[in-house]
Amino acid sequence: QVQLVESGGGLGQAGGSLTLSCAASGRTFSRNAMGWFRQAPGKEREFVAAISWSGEVTYLTDSGKGRFTISRDNDKNTVVLQMNRLKPGDTAVYYCAAAMGVVVGRTTSEYAHWGQGTQVTVSS
Repeated sequence: QVQLVESGGGLGQAGGSLTLSCAASGRTFSRNAMGWFRQAPGKEREFVAAISWSGEVTYLTDSGKGRFTISRDNDKNTVVLQMNRLKPGDTAVYYCAAAMGVVVGRTTSEYAHWGQGTQVTVSS
């Protein structure tokens, strides 16, 4: 059974940092693109970051550029989202996702496996 488990969420302060981790089990995703999405109350799930299977290609949402970094360790089957200079607008549930294949997508329909999500709350 495929599982993606996020960790590292919690309460952060504006201007601070949080590190989200995603651990995959049940199979290896070393040949799949991986991504992070988030969903704030009353809003649709939106793209945050994605990374190719090799880690050479990364995409970030415009609001995350200069603040967020996505990385992966295929040996450990983990993906990390480093969030710096947090803003109250970053408050949401953050989801890790594994893409259907190697394509580094930015839409939810391109991802086949999802974690349960981890809450991030940023106070001003």
